Amino acid sequence: MTYVIHYKNGKIAKEGRALSFYYNSLRSSIVAIPMGSNDVQFIFNESTSDFQSVTVQGQITYKIENPKKLAELLDFTVDSKAKLKSDDGEKLKQRIINEAQTATTSYIQSLDLRAAITNAKKIEEQIRNGLSVSEAVGSLGVSVMGVNVTAVKPQPHMAKALETATRELLQQEADAAVYDRRNFAVEQERKIKESELNTEIAVQEKQKQIAEKRMEKEQREEENQRKLREMRVDADFSVEDKRKALIDIKTANERKEADAARYALEAKLEPYKTMDWRILSALSRDGNSAKNDIALAFRELAENAQHIQNLNITPDLLQSMMK
Repeated sequence: MTYVIHYKNGKIAKEGRALSFYYNSLRSSIVAIPMGSNDVQFIFNESTSDFQSVTVQGQITYKIENPKKLAELLDFTVDSKAKLKSDDGEKLKQRIINEAQTATTSYIQSLDLRAAITNAKKIEEQIRNGLSVSEAVGSLGVSVMGVNVTAVKPQPHMAKALETATRELLQQEADAAVYDRRNFAVEQERKIKESELNTEIAVQEKQKQIAEKRMEKEQREEENQRKLREMRVDADFSVEDKRKALIDIKTANERKEADAARYALEAKLEPYKTMDWRILSALSRDGNSAKNDIALAFRELAENAQHIQNLNITPDLLQSMMK
């Protein structure tokens, strides 16, 4: 994982990865550049658009792609114990951090405090894009593999203030949630009561309809009964009228018959009106009986009673007349 360059008398004698060789330390210098991925931690302070300080903390992972180019710019010479003779390795890390800070400064300054501490992913993108287009990073032969922003923190007193404001906002949201929950419960209770009332109204309406139907049925039955009674009465009237007409006809007939009988009788008796009763008595069927004669005699006596001074009728005579 180490790229080795063997300089001999100022010229490259050997170079490559994982080389093994002997060299004369008096005439040679060895450059050892690590080829694996490296992590560099960064932390820097920036100001937001509302003049508040924030601390950006994270990690950059990079890899050396062109060790010869890097060796021309920085000193990675090692001693006989493979220890770097200079601190250019730290300079490489610092240059990367500086480029990262340059890439993110303008972006953070365009944000207010709340936006800055809630846009870590955006800050990562800004650092990654800034390092990928940076000429300084490109001239070092380094490629950035990844950027991670682990924290964007305000000052402690501002963090406390934000926590307080957020706490109050959350409390307000909690109160609003409680209010909404209670309001929802009240609304649900209202809906339940309204549903119960609607159900009761529907039941009452159904009962009313049933009562109306029952009343209509009773009215129809009463109307039918009335019509039936009227029909019966009309039938009785008709029968009575016919009976009356029959009686009238019968009475008229009987009257006519009586008139006819009376007329016939009068016609029969008309000749006898002027006749003496004696003649009539004589013409009767019993005119020749002794009793009738005695009766006529008594009648004559009665009619001439004023001329009779003394009349004796014996019991024997009366007894014989009664027989």
